[in-house]
Parts: sequence; C-alpha cells; structure tokens
Amino acid sequence: MIIQAIEVKRISVPLKKPFKTALRTVHSLESILVKITCDNGMVGWGEASATVVITGDSIESIESAIMNTMRPQLIGLNLLAYERVFQTLHQSMVGNTSAKAAVDIALYDLISQRAGMPLYQFLGGYRDQLETDYTVSVNSPKEMGEDAAAYLKQGFNVLKIKVGKDNIEDDILRIQEIRKSVGNQVKIRLDANQGWNVKEAVQSIRKMEDMGLGIELIEQPVKAHDLEGLKRVTDSVDTPIMADESVFSPAQALQVLQNRAADMINIKLMKAGGIYKAQLINQLAEEYGIPCMVGSMIESRLAVSAAAHFAASKKNITRFDFDAPLMLLHDGIEGGVTYEGRVMRMPEESGLGIRSVSLWEGEN
Repeated sequence: MIIQAIEVKRISVPLKKPFKTALRTVHSLESILVKITCDNGMVGWGEASATVVITGDSIESIESAIMNTMRPQLIGLNLLAYERVFQTLHQSMVGNTSAKAAVDIALYDLISQRAGMPLYQFLGGYRDQLETDYTVSVNSPKEMGEDAAAYLKQGFNVLKIKVGKDNIEDDILRIQEIRKSVGNQVKIRLDANQGWNVKEAVQSIRKMEDMGLGIELIEQPVKAHDLEGLKRVTDSVDTPIMADESVFSPAQALQVLQNRAADMINIKLMKAGGIYKAQLINQLAEEYGIPCMVGSMIESRLAVSAAAHFAASKKNITRFDFDAPLMLLHDGIEGGVTYEGRVMRMPEESGLGIRSVSLWEGEN
C-alpha cells in the first residue's frame, strides 16, 4: 500500500450567515482539500481550513507545506508501516498543524479502508452516534436571542455562545437575552476566544453564577499563552473552565494538566495536527481525569467527519461541537457523517465513509 500521489485543491463555500467571534468574522469556508492515492488504487480524502488568527495557517501556507515539504517525504512510503509514515509527517516541519491535519486525515481514511472498518471503529468504536451543539455568533443581544430561539426550534438543546468581543457587561446582557429566549431547557456554553482578562473573567463568571444563568462551561476566557491566568480563573470560580487555544500539542496539554489550569480540554484536529496527535492529548487528559470535547473550525463535512470519527471512538470525549457543515450554503460531500437535527450518525462504510467529493471537481 504505497503512497503514489498527493494532490491538493483550494475550495470556497459561502456561509448561510456570517460567523462572528471575538477573533474574526467569517463569510465563507476557505480550505484545502487533499487527495492521496495509493498503488492499489485506494483514495483517501483530507481537508484543512485556514484559520490564521488561531493556527497561523493560511490557504497559501497550507498548500505550500503539503506540496513542497510533506509530499516529497511521503511519496513512496508504505502505509502498512503507518507508524513510520506518521512519524515522517510530524517530523517533516515545525508547526503547520492544519496542513499536517489534512494529510493525517487522508492517511487514516486510507488505513481504515484497508482494514475494512469505519474509522471510528478502527480507532476504538466507543459509540456510533453523537449529539452536536450549535454556535450562536456574537451580535447584539436581540439578534443572539432570536438566533438561539431559532436553533432551539430546529432541535438543538445545547448552545455554544460566542462572547468576548466587546466589554464583558455586554456579554452578560447577551447571555441574559438568550436565556430569556430559550428558557432553562437548553444547556448554554460560553466561548470567549481569549477575549477577557483574568480579573474581569473571575468577576463576571461569579456574577453570572450569582444571577443563576446556568452556564455549563466556559471556553478559553483568557489569552492562550497565559496558563497562570487560566489557572487563576479555574481556581476562582465554580463554573467549569475549558482550555482551547492554550492546547495545540500533547506537550501543551501536559502543562495544562500538570498545573490543573483547566477542568476540560477542547481538542481540534487543525490544532493538534490530526488524529495521531489528538489521540495522545485525549489519552493524557484521561489519565488525569479530565474530560475532553472535540470541535472544529469552519470546515466542510469532510474534515468534520474525521473529527467526529475520532470523537465517537473514545470514552473520554464527552462533548461535541460539529455544527460547521450546517452553516454552509451547500455541501459538496457525499457520504461521511449524517445529521438528523442535532444527532450525528457514523457511516457504515469503511474509512471516513466519503463516497464522492463534488467540491474537488470545482462544483462549488
């Protein structure tokens, strides 16, 4: 099972509505598709989304890293010795985690196809369906309340609320409006995307607790590099705190875990460099008794299917943030995970379960 060819293609798909966080506003999916072909004719698919403000990876850098650095080192390798292949991939260059993730996804697609198993079963097979949350972009309190009510009507009972863009008093108003719109039947998670400082985070989270807003957890309240500040917030409030941008690598995860700087970790394939390293992060967290969530950037159903396969395979992954494909104006992927409202079902086909990728043919 020799790697014969590695190809890439840029794609762009409009979103139904702009996606707004404390870090950016996104109007369309911009990503790189990867197609890896082996000598036995098998094809594996991967994808990397460009999220410069989080990973530092642009469309141009992803494409260049794959074609000019990774491809020459991987062509000719035998995927039956896949440990060697993944070591080669991750040692090929420093950083560039999104590019590594796209190749990693395609490699796992191929390996699990060769094994004749859906990828989630190949990786552990803990569950065969998930329930995703839905993200409410940061806007005016009124608009966010209306959006939250609309997502509730669509069947979503866990909402991830983007905050941290303006002052924290405005964030509290947003949460109050959302809670008023959806009542107490919906779980609310907050994602500040590094938008708060330590003192205002502690003061405001305590205030939200006193107000009884019922926040399930809060993601990355402070800057990614500020582990001491993250720990101060975690130690000072009752609401569980989740590390996101603070954890790209297993080494960074270990720092968070050893310092008890967070109660949970959000693993994303684009940060970790793919499934190979993501498994190590989850294993470390499990040993420390820390549960994980798996999420995604703005990605198509191709990359989200890979993340969902990984998430479904592991007991310690208890929360799922896979709404990105539902935000796209059109899909362009046949196969992979399927959505029935908030419920995601794993495919029965081997590998990722991708049957065709019309986006590859330019139908986007």
